[in-house]
Amino acid sequence: MNRSDAQLAVPAVCGWLAAAILIGFPALSIPALVCAWLSAGVLVLLRPRLALVALIVALCCTSIALHSPSRQPQSLRDAATAHHSVSVIVSATQTVLPGGDSFRATLDEVDDVAVSVPVVVFGGTAKERLGIGTTLAFQTTLVATDPADDRAFLLFPRNDLAVVGDPPWWLDWANALRARFLAATTHLPGDGGDLLAGLAIGDTTAVSDELSDAMKASSLTHLTAVSGANCAVVIGLVMLAGGAAGAPRGFRIGASGAVLLGFVVLVTPEPSVLRAALMAALVLLALASGRPVQGLPVLSLAVIALLVVDPWLARSFGFVLSVLATGGLLLIAAPLARKLERWLPRWLALVVAVPLAARLACQPVIIILNAAIPTYGVVANMLAEPAAPVATVVGLAACIALVTVPPVGELLCAVAWLPSAWIAAIAHFFAGAPFAQLPWPEGLVGVVLAVVASVAVVLALRWRWAVVGVALVAVIYAGVFGGLRLGELLTRPTDWQFAGCDVGQGDAVVVRSGGQIMLIDTGPDSARLTHCLSELGIDRVDVLVLTHWDKDHVGGVDAMVGRADRVLVGPADGNSERVIADLVAGGAAVEHARQGLSGVLGSLDWRVVWPPTRMVGIEPGNPASVTIMVDCVSGCLSAVFLGDLGEAAQERLPHIGHVDVVKVSHHGSADQSEAFYRELGATVGIIGVGADNGYGHPTDRLLDILGSAGTVAERTDLHGLILVSSGDSPGAVSVWTAR
Repeated sequence: MNRSDAQLAVPAVCGWLAAAILIGFPALSIPALVCAWLSAGVLVLLRPRLALVALIVALCCTSIALHSPSRQPQSLRDAATAHHSVSVIVSATQTVLPGGDSFRATLDEVDDVAVSVPVVVFGGTAKERLGIGTTLAFQTTLVATDPADDRAFLLFPRNDLAVVGDPPWWLDWANALRARFLAATTHLPGDGGDLLAGLAIGDTTAVSDELSDAMKASSLTHLTAVSGANCAVVIGLVMLAGGAAGAPRGFRIGASGAVLLGFVVLVTPEPSVLRAALMAALVLLALASGRPVQGLPVLSLAVIALLVVDPWLARSFGFVLSVLATGGLLLIAAPLARKLERWLPRWLALVVAVPLAARLACQPVIIILNAAIPTYGVVANMLAEPAAPVATVVGLAACIALVTVPPVGELLCAVAWLPSAWIAAIAHFFAGAPFAQLPWPEGLVGVVLAVVASVAVVLALRWRWAVVGVALVAVIYAGVFGGLRLGELLTRPTDWQFAGCDVGQGDAVVVRSGGQIMLIDTGPDSARLTHCLSELGIDRVDVLVLTHWDKDHVGGVDAMVGRADRVLVGPADGNSERVIADLVAGGAAVEHARQGLSGVLGSLDWRVVWPPTRMVGIEPGNPASVTIMVDCVSGCLSAVFLGDLGEAAQERLPHIGHVDVVKVSHHGSADQSEAFYRELGATVGIIGVGADNGYGHPTDRLLDILGSAGTVAERTDLHGLILVSSGDSPGAVSVWTAR
């Protein structure tokens, strides 16, 4: 790295370090994060006057955008506060799937009043797959988000989604291509077919949770869907093809711009695609004007422009990681390759340096998303990356051919399946390898340690202190992580009665007494549930309660097949038959829970207080969640576990009275009864909720309700594993959390 490179690198490195730290603390304002990025960007433009102007403009636009009343009109905020149902029309900005959990949209009308507000729609029923740009009408309630959120409101439909308008032509052609390609690839065998649509056109709807977890564990998540690198591949091919055909430069640049625009519409403008597309457009403009192209100024200008137009991109992990990876390749890859040439052949040094540079630049932010280090991440990327462009290019050709020459399209799909299946196989192989992920401290400690490790690796190569550098990182890792782990084990109580497992956006709560175990719900993921039960030393449960059949409550039930003696289930729905059959095959006695059913768990008495035997006016799902009351006989705590009951159901519950602990309903949604929580007067409220869940859980309204009732909120997104036990004095409650 020469002197000029170092001068460029310093502000960029400062920028991504600041971003990595700031993004881990949502309480810090988004303008601070934007300032970090812009400071890094404008300083490397090497035009101080223009840089200052760009910085001022960006900050002004950011401030105006964040405080703009048009994103959250007062009338909509009032409707959200009052929980009023309103009639809305939205335009989908994501594909709407039958039975899908959510989709992004633009709110166009509210009670016949025109608006233009970005929203997320949760639930609702679509009868068929609906393309981007489809206009939908329905009744809904609103929940306002934090001003720094990229969506202004969350919508929860109260009826089916009615299609009132088809997508415009300039979007509909892409919808048709995506649907045709997805239909063709889903017939291909194994995970290769499921992954191919994501690699080629950014459609990840066919990617299973198992494959997604394997891609994450092997550090191949960026290959699950179209990334910014695909833009460079497509434009490069157009320019090369034009040059081979002898086309003039102007024609090649124009054709590249047209193809780039069509590609972005086809794959949808995800943050990383936007970044790459704008960089490609700037490069094409520079080529058209005959100016030299420099990567770092182009990246900086693209980041500034995108943040001016959409400041909320600064809180998008996809955008941040895309920028960091690109910056790492521009600044670190070449010096790393030169250093590695001392031990490796030149071609192999470059192959190793590219994924390693991206990893070093991104790791402080990745730690925030997943507090672990993929042990084989660099090796997995070395093996998988060469296959990605082949799958992308051939897949795109197949996508077009399926409409124009279907037999050729089918053949190309089969060809593209090979590299796609190779990538999926690599992901599964390394995800299942021993020590696939090394645990890492969370939060600020984890970020700082990741920065130290990244710097140590670079310095070790530069100073030839490879052994010293690796030893330093190992000692720091062992000392910090080992110390944190030892501290956790030494302080964890052994007499806990209730445990709130950290299973992401979902519920899994353990009740323990006299050596007997009751597990209430399983969360969305069997792996996370298994990890929690292993941490608690639980191999088998005496009573498993499945409050209702939503995935965030029963998605991890596979981990309990053959491990539960008795299972209580809520009212049946379309997902229940298979789950019940699996549990029965595993030896469990399954029975439907109704009001009045009771039993004993060690020294605790438990009883079902909801749903009633006669389900008059109560629909299956959240309103019919099995609600368990646990009464203390002596020297223990009482509790009530509410599933996902809404306000109306809470107010219909029989009198419960005071309890020590409440499992807060529906992950802290706003649909809660203040009077009910005041009646409970619980000391502790356990909230099973995932970090950055997108639902806005737990809501400010729920937290205010708990505060007014004198209930301390303990959240799995902030605190991890939660253990509750009796205090030293009668009626006292003691809480231990992993964080």
